[in-house]
Amino acid sequence: MNSYLMNLCRYLLLLLLCCPGSAFARQPPPAVKAKPTLLKNITLIDGTGAAPKKKVSLLLQDGNIAKVLPATAVAPPAARVVDGTGKTVMPTLINMHGHLGLLKGNKSGPENYSQSNIISQLRKYQAYGVSQVLSLGMDRDIIFQLRNASHKGLIPGATFYTAGYGIGAEGGAPPATLADKVLRPTTADEAVKAIQQLASLKVDFVKIWVDDGGGSQPKVPVEVYEAAIAEAHNQHLRVAAHVYFLEDARRLVKAGIDVLAHSIRDQEIDNALLSDMKAKGTCYIPTLSLDEYNFVYAGQPDWLNDPFFKASLEPEVWEMLISPAYKTQQQNDPAREKKMKAFATAQRNLHKLDSAGIKILLGTDSGAFPVRAQGFSEHLELQLMVEAGLTPLKAITAATRNGAQVLGIDKEYGTLQPGKKADFIVLGADPTVDIRNTRKILEVWRGGKKMDLTF
Repeated sequence: MNSYLMNLCRYLLLLLLCCPGSAFARQPPPAVKAKPTLLKNITLIDGTGAAPKKKVSLLLQDGNIAKVLPATAVAPPAARVVDGTGKTVMPTLINMHGHLGLLKGNKSGPENYSQSNIISQLRKYQAYGVSQVLSLGMDRDIIFQLRNASHKGLIPGATFYTAGYGIGAEGGAPPATLADKVLRPTTADEAVKAIQQLASLKVDFVKIWVDDGGGSQPKVPVEVYEAAIAEAHNQHLRVAAHVYFLEDARRLVKAGIDVLAHSIRDQEIDNALLSDMKAKGTCYIPTLSLDEYNFVYAGQPDWLNDPFFKASLEPEVWEMLISPAYKTQQQNDPAREKKMKAFATAQRNLHKLDSAGIKILLGTDSGAFPVRAQGFSEHLELQLMVEAGLTPLKAITAATRNGAQVLGIDKEYGTLQPGKKADFIVLGADPTVDIRNTRKILEVWRGGKKMDLTF
């Protein structure tokens, strides 16, 4: 065979091997279906608000809940069986008001904002059973790329959502030293442009600060936040407001605010506002832990020496909290009594709102300042919600299903039902008996896999 024919044969053989339509083309190996896992004989709190299901098993397949079975059910062939006797399983928590990247040590500010710091905090949230976090304003430019990576599972820790920079008053909250990217429109037209800027960045939510810092700062003018809310809704974005005063809340609800992101703390909510919130579907985040942190360190909270609390703190913060100087400073705070009254008002208002059927969400404002520990705060918030009058099941539902619904992710997350993601916490005791049992975390699972709890 001459060289021309030999080269032609080689070419034809190569074509047969490489052509996708060829019987000889290399085919990818068949996908190996993951073995199912049976988490056997547990108590299940599914997040729907239903009573715990005792002596059941969860069948997990391909990262999802496949079935809820009786504990006596026989495991499918080849299934991995995990004994859950004596353990309680509940959905992972959804924090609808947190902040990322600002804390480092006992300082808080934009100088700490980095990819490594954000990822470290996401890992901490996840280790504490918080799988979804809405970073509600004060973010910086890198947040959008990281958010996209988080949703694709390319970075570890809790999955997060962002309100981007947020909107505040010129010279008002939050201070520029803490949040240097916050947009500060002064007219309705500027507010529309600010919302359009945020929409172009594909924020998941909009945050507006409507508060005067106890009378020391300017507020966002009514016409500015009205225009911002209207344009956000035109852009199919929901809006949350930082709020303190009843009258501000009344005007915000009338303007169509979707979420009040803090408690009303100056006076008790009246029936007119309750009716308006219910009619408009306004949701409510009480952030009771924030208000307790404002005065509790003057005393000796029962969790101060709890390793679960201490591990959640940034370095040097616990030492600061237990120092005589800090305790004396807190005891001598001239606003201490006002802060304690505000907290009591917040608790009464939460009970009234829940009794009226307003949708309650869990949020903590953790991550804004060092004393608001990421991870622990979410569990303290559950306790304070129960102490305010919610049942443990209602508090858990607020922290799971309700948050998923408002984020628009409830088709996959928020409850432990067939077809949903297998994202759950394994606890050593039942939190419907004592809500503080949510702190007895043995394991955290995401997508049907047990997570590393180091951070």
